[in-house]
Amino acid sequence: MAQRIITLIFTILAFTQLSEAQIYYDSNHSKFNSDSIRREFDNGPYFTLFKDNYFTAGIPIGQKITGDNSDVKFQVSIAQRLTKSTLPFNTYLFLAYSQKCLWNVFQESLPMRDLNFNPGIGLSKLLIVKGKLIGKLTLMIEHESNGRDGDESRSWNRISYGGNVFLTPNLMIHAKAWIPIVDGENNKDLLDYAGLFQSGLQVTSDDKRWGLAITMVKRKGWRLSYNTIVEANYRLFKNENQYFFIQYYNGYAENLLDYNKYHSRLRAGLVIKPNFFSDY
Repeated sequence: MAQRIITLIFTILAFTQLSEAQIYYDSNHSKFNSDSIRREFDNGPYFTLFKDNYFTAGIPIGQKITGDNSDVKFQVSIAQRLTKSTLPFNTYLFLAYSQKCLWNVFQESLPMRDLNFNPGIGLSKLLIVKGKLIGKLTLMIEHESNGRDGDESRSWNRISYGGNVFLTPNLMIHAKAWIPIVDGENNKDLLDYAGLFQSGLQVTSDDKRWGLAITMVKRKGWRLSYNTIVEANYRLFKNENQYFFIQYYNGYAENLLDYNKYHSRLRAGLVIKPNFFSDY
């Protein structure tokens, strides 16, 4: 119980501090030249956001809604830059940590169903063409586990390579593939559900006030089977990066403990987005 309380306090504090630390980028970010982009990274904080940080509550789709199948889902994700962009090919080294939790707050004892820990180390390169930022490439070594032992233990490692590319100032596509090392005794078939690669797109309005994102994770095999994530967000305040957030998840491997169980859930809450890119 103490561990759960500490995790909740950490989440609330992280949301508060990271929200205050972020500076929402100008809607004309596509006009930044290469020098200003590098200055932004070199002179900016070494400690920043990595993936979306959100806190949501959700219900199942296609089932009777009960306290047992409704929950809270939240994610905290941060990165620590280790170098300025002075490595070969203008790359920079960073550490990243993400933590995702499924919390059954509608049950009597408020049990945390599953905690997933995802640390990693990566190398990123900004894609700058004709003095304009058009995207980013990232190579990472990642570990993911749920910190349990016995029959409920889940873990795996992967080497991942991903990229984000702006086709227009309002349309970004992203893709990520990984070489897996599945070492968990109780999740040998994880790739059948978590797959080997993902792709998606993100659309925003001209003033960056609202956005829509779709991510599809291809499950293992030749069949057209995907885990699908659809997200919509609306910025609450003009010069801040806090958004009202809706997420729909359909498929498997939403969390490690239940990776082989089908989930279809709709959730709503708040999200804090990183500057420039949300890593997927």
